Amino acid sequence: MPITREMLKAFLGVADTLSVSATAKALGVGKSIVSKRVAQLEDAVGATLFARSTRRVVLTPAGEIYAVHARRALDALGDGEEEVRALRSALSGRLRVTAPVSWGQRVLARRVPEFLKTHPEIEFDLQLADRITDIAFERFDIALRWSTTAPAPELVCTPVAQVRWVMVASPEYLHTHGQPRGPGALSEHACLAYWRDAQDAAWTLTQGRRVQKVKVPNRYHVDNPEAVTEAAMAGLGIALVPTYVCQGALDDGRLLPVLPQWTPRTRFGTEITAVTTPERLRVARNRSFIRFLQQDEAA
Repeated sequence: MPITREMLKAFLGVADTLSVSATAKALGVGKSIVSKRVAQLEDAVGATLFARSTRRVVLTPAGEIYAVHARRALDALGDGEEEVRALRSALSGRLRVTAPVSWGQRVLARRVPEFLKTHPEIEFDLQLADRITDIAFERFDIALRWSTTAPAPELVCTPVAQVRWVMVASPEYLHTHGQPRGPGALSEHACLAYWRDAQDAAWTLTQGRRVQKVKVPNRYHVDNPEAVTEAAMAGLGIALVPTYVCQGALDDGRLLPVLPQWTPRTRFGTEITAVTTPERLRVARNRSFIRFLQQDEAA
């Protein structure tokens, strides 16, 4: 016998209330119907889910385990139905989003028009800022943030894009100063970093299980990776920047990779996450936009 939603509802109702009568009243059916559906479910799973006596009903160990999965199954069915309903009706309303400046300019701004063409009835309000916004107070639906930004416990975080960091320099700089022989040699070079804090004066590089931290000289302090990339192309030194900023220059040879066998580890992390409240996540247009961002290739 196939397991039905009605069986699951009856089972979970009794599991929550430990009462057939209360479950029957909540579902608007007779007690015999609830008992029959629970018995059918027990036959279907091949296990006794309740221990029954004349006075009480309690979950068996098998029933406790199955209740967890039954609840997930009902939730998944509900989510699926809501998404199908959203497909049948056009998404609409205002969507307010905030994002880091550089990633917003280089990646997000390229993707938003595609989303708006797909959903012409949505109004999009985008604010690019590197500060951490209070999304509830400032009435944002979604804040796109670096993955290392610790959110408040009541917020929901969903990874939406990968970010890869690289070290690069101009051909002219490397021709004059040479490629570093290893991470330690970076201390002998002019280095350029996306600078916001004193800890950015040291670079952490990994290679497999090897981790090496190097204090690098930095005579150009700037909190914008676009400016760092421009300085590298001008031959001022070796830059540590995300690939979404420098990929074009790498492709056409204006910049060359430095120590490509080593992976930089920055305090900004390797992901952009969508941060929102549980209430805003239940809004179809917000969920749709988050899923849309997840479909993109690594940034």
